Amino acid sequence: MMLLSYTLTALAVAAIGYLLLSLLIRRLYRAPRRVESGSPADFDLPFHTVAIPTENGRRLHAWYVPSPGAAEKVPAVAVMHGWGGNAEVMLPFAALLYRAGYATLLLDARNHGRSDADTFSSMPRFAEDLEHGFDWLAARAEVDPRRIALLGHSVGAGAALLVASRRDEVAAVVSIAAFAHPHELMRRQMAAHRIPYRPVGWLVLQYIERTIGHRFDAIAPRNTIRNVRCPVLLVHGSEDRSVPLSDAEAIHAHRAHRRVELLTLPGAEHDSVEQIERHGAEIVAFLQGIFLPPGHEEHWVHHGGTEHTEKNRYE
Repeated sequence: MMLLSYTLTALAVAAIGYLLLSLLIRRLYRAPRRVESGSPADFDLPFHTVAIPTENGRRLHAWYVPSPGAAEKVPAVAVMHGWGGNAEVMLPFAALLYRAGYATLLLDARNHGRSDADTFSSMPRFAEDLEHGFDWLAARAEVDPRRIALLGHSVGAGAALLVASRRDEVAAVVSIAAFAHPHELMRRQMAAHRIPYRPVGWLVLQYIERTIGHRFDAIAPRNTIRNVRCPVLLVHGSEDRSVPLSDAEAIHAHRAHRRVELLTLPGAEHDSVEQIERHGAEIVAFLQGIFLPPGHEEHWVHHGGTEHTEKNRYE
């Protein structure tokens, strides 16, 4: 009887400990919500505010900036912010893409900006939201569904690579400051806060994997890049202290083809938005090398499950 009592007590203590650990982890890894205070109008951009359905019956807040041209079937870019960000943070990219003639969709992930709340945030959920944004763009009458690119920052960049790894319809990806592997990223964060990996850190990572329903190895950009068939531009700051440049180099090293480029921004940090104006021409040049001007669709050819062109500089 005493042994049974000790066993039940130990189980109760373990259950309470697990519950407290789960509450602590959810609190520590809860994405901070920053609601937009501005809009594309601050950049003199025309726009529509739209609501896009996503998983779990939630709806995403987004801004749609149409192409400045009157031509039909224009190229488009779906844009996703990073952890704790929102669509407003990515507005400089919208201005850049608008000047280049593209339609742009700026999304708020669930639990971010003005989008609906959900139980938790994760890179796979960012990817789900970005994928719904991609499908929304593809259904627009004025958008060419063969010429839709994804652009993401940090977690949003990892999400863009994850979507492209399973959707051959994606024409291109611009990945900005993506981390190579979530396990390594969180271990670095724990080490910076002097949290021991065993047993605390190990338990935390095991719990997160179970909660998000995905193995870290399966969603790590260093691994998903192997299944991305479209051209990719990996953009990374040389002074990024949140995600070191070596992460971008690791993703690049695991690429499946030579149409994956690495663009290093000297002096740029993780959130150096001001670098967009300095290096925006290089991002546009990358996209222009993939997208043909309207009226040249006859040059498009099918290759490797995705659409490319005979004039593509990667061919």
